[in-house]
Amino acid sequence: MPLFISSIASGSNGNCYYVGNGHEAVLVDAGISCRQIEKRMAKQGLSMQNVKAIFVSHEHSDHVKGLSVLANKYQLPVFLTNGTRRGCKLAIPDRLLHPLCDLQQVSIGGLAVTSFRKYHDAADPHSFLIEGDGHAVGVFTDIGRVCGQVINFFSRCDAVFLETNYDADMLMQGRYPIFLKNRIRGGYGHLSNAEALELFIMHRAPKLSHLFLSHLSRDNNDPDLAYQLFHQHRGNTEIVIASRYSETGVYEIGSKSSRIVEESRIEFEITQSYQYISG
Repeated sequence: MPLFISSIASGSNGNCYYVGNGHEAVLVDAGISCRQIEKRMAKQGLSMQNVKAIFVSHEHSDHVKGLSVLANKYQLPVFLTNGTRRGCKLAIPDRLLHPLCDLQQVSIGGLAVTSFRKYHDAADPHSFLIEGDGHAVGVFTDIGRVCGQVINFFSRCDAVFLETNYDADMLMQGRYPIFLKNRIRGGYGHLSNAEALELFIMHRAPKLSHLFLSHLSRDNNDPDLAYQLFHQHRGNTEIVIASRYSETGVYEIGSKSSRIVEESRIEFEITQSYQYISG
């Protein structure tokens, strides 16, 4: 059975990623409102009734803004580290909160979700690998540097939501104060286009069918710049921009067909989203 994936939102204004197998699904982060998550999923024919759990990468508001309302409304279990839980101050009952640790695997129906620690300026941040029926999807955003664990899990993926947060020249020539520039590029902030590209070129698996360029900075990156940088090295991998303003299409991973809905509709949605964020 293939996996179905979508970026519901990706950027400093909110992050949420969907991975499912047709029977059950998980969300990674809920950084936009519950209403927006429901609306964006419904537009694509994705049902919240299939969502069985939420996995939280870290406590920053663009990853947890809608978490309490969403978890309470649907009575969803929330998996997060103890450090993240302390930093969130969530209005969620204890019975819905489940602790995570480094290299822990959680089974959600036919899905297996593995958490692993990453470098980021948060209490105890983790990224996730979601596996089902021999296929693997990585959600690797808010990463300060490429470490051994990132390389290991990236090399196992059929599809990846990978942070391409900033272009180094745009960051250094931009309006941010120097302390913020240093925070972003200092190894505990975010991953640059060039760092993500090196990971992609050096460590992608031959089976990597889709790469979602994710968590692009509004001020320090350009979607067209990032897309063209990766496109010239794409080989057999489809490059997709994960927008900060809207959901992507739903992609089918692990079969000859790459999308759920008809080809023309998906191409239209992606083109419209891409033009909007480039404008």
